[in-house]
Amino acid sequence: MPRYFIIYKPFGVVSQFSGEGPTLASLGAFPREVYPVGRLDKDSEGLLLITDDKWLNHHMLNPRFGHQRTYFAQVEGIPTPEALKQLQAGVTINVDGKDYRTKPSIAKILEPIPALPDRDPPIRYRASIPDTWISLTLIEGKNRQVRKMTAAVGFPTLRLVRFSMEKITIEGFEVGEIREMDQELVYRLLGLTGFVKSGVSKNGRS
Repeated sequence: MPRYFIIYKPFGVVSQFSGEGPTLASLGAFPREVYPVGRLDKDSEGLLLITDDKWLNHHMLNPRFGHQRTYFAQVEGIPTPEALKQLQAGVTINVDGKDYRTKPSIAKILEPIPALPDRDPPIRYRASIPDTWISLTLIEGKNRQVRKMTAAVGFPTLRLVRFSMEKITIEGFEVGEIREMDQELVYRLLGLTGFVKSGVSKNGRS
């Protein structure tokens, strides 16, 4: 049976098991065949799903099956209603050297401030410049997309945390925490319960 791990990736950790700098291997012992479903940049934090379920990996990364990913972003300044509307409607960002129009999203100011663990190291504090936490829910995952989107509307991202993928969240997690889940729960939280009932295996065969 496939195995599934939910982790809170710390700032500064690379989303792979080998290479230079702190990697996922520094967080604990994992089975040899698992790998992260998608990535988080080294300077981003939050939810990573790690598994050896090849079918699930394909489904989650295929643009045809857009799934919701919610990010909490601490941005510089106080976003205006117009800026939030722009994020919701889609903005133009640079992807691989070309202009790309992002798909519609859900964007809102987070009140109260989300109860997240402190970042190590903390962001640089500037008393003269206010900051705001916003929630941004996307159905796509271009390289550094959230940072590019908030910058495009004039509010650069200072800290970025992926909070959820569909209904899987890191609520209550500590930085670096690892929790293992079973297939039925993971598929149910991702809205894929029908695939479990159909007997889909990790190779995508029933």
